[in-house]
Amino acid sequence: KVTLKKITREKFEALFSEIELALLENNVAQEVVERIKKQLEQDLVDIPLKRNEISSIIKTSFKKALEDILNIEQIDLPKLIEKSGKTPFIILVLGYNGVGKSLTIAKIANFLKDKKYKVILAAGDTFRAAGSSQLAEYAKQIEVPVIKGKLGSDSCSIIYDAVNSAKSKNFNVVLADTAGRLHSNENLLNELKKIVSVNNPDLSILVLDSMTGSDVVNQVEEFGKAVKIDALVLTKVDAYAKGGALLSASYILKKPILFLGVGQNMSDLKEFNKEEIIKEMGF
Repeated sequence: KVTLKKITREKFEALFSEIELALLENNVAQEVVERIKKQLEQDLVDIPLKRNEISSIIKTSFKKALEDILNIEQIDLPKLIEKSGKTPFIILVLGYNGVGKSLTIAKIANFLKDKKYKVILAAGDTFRAAGSSQLAEYAKQIEVPVIKGKLGSDSCSIIYDAVNSAKSKNFNVVLADTAGRLHSNENLLNELKKIVSVNNPDLSILVLDSMTGSDVVNQVEEFGKAVKIDALVLTKVDAYAKGGALLSASYILKKPILFLGVGQNMSDLKEFNKEEIIKEMGF
């Protein structure tokens, strides 16, 4: 006969301990877990609830928390390029080796090419034997030019040459690759500082592997010691359904997520869409 019930704080703690375990297993950072807990606590504890609606209330509360977590300012890349009035617009791309940086650069170039921009690539990852050749191969696939140098040559100069080439040939955008050695490497960080000082990029993008989980926070902090990070791209989202890296990056770092890499094809790049992501999470 009792149609209403209250969830006490003790019962809530027991309930949330299971939710917390599931979130942590999905590589959601502790700060994000606490944000979700706060929202659920606010909507559930010591409030008269209809017994048959508790499940839907929890789901609604969870959705509100996710909307807040993903509520970061977005960047419309074509609009940003147009608004800047810069020719060329220089985009610096950073990230570890193995995160899919070269492929991401090619995907972004292909995306901009489809929007009628003239794009040139700068193969600034000169510390890895396959760095320049890999980017050059991708450039060939999407039919955009690439400026490259020999192994071990000065990456700052290569990017500088690409910018000058873009100016002389009326290209709209320069997409510059950089070395992806360990972010704790002092020489790499100094090289990045030099690149920024000389080439003055308009946008710095950090590419993150979504399989890394909550460690994406440490990566942004380390790269941020050398370069101001303006936006993020998360790769391998199709291969890693847990989503912890995405939520952690969004909430803790407060950095716009430009794109999600969802496959190996040049068209497998999705613009970040908060509503779509929440829907895909089952809300």
